[in-house]
Amino acid sequence: MTDCIFCQPQPYVLENELAAAFFDIHPVSRGHLLIIPKHHYATYFDVPAADRQAMAALIDDAKDYLAAHYQPDGYNIGINVGAAAGQTVMHCHVHLIPRYHGDTPHPEGGIRKMLPAEK
Repeated sequence: MTDCIFCQPQPYVLENELAAAFFDIHPVSRGHLLIIPKHHYATYFDVPAADRQAMAALIDDAKDYLAAHYQPDGYNIGINVGAAAGQTVMHCHVHLIPRYHGDTPHPEGGIRKMLPAEK
């Protein structure tokens, strides 16, 4: 798919045969990575089992990479599926977000509490 930004060459941090990881250009925190299948699938539920397994393996590798390079205190893992859920790039991607003590005053609730509440 030529018009998909994630199908274009990316500066991969990690990769395996079917999946790749690179830094998010709009990071929530230092080290925020995106893990994608190398083939184009619009959503997580479209990704074949072998590619999902490759993505899962890469999430583990990415966690080890982040631990070695950024020493986070925790992690959030998130997947948005569809525009109504906040997916803005229609190529499956998993967010691996390193979290640090003090990066938000009240981390309870994880991803729901990362951004300020709308008024």
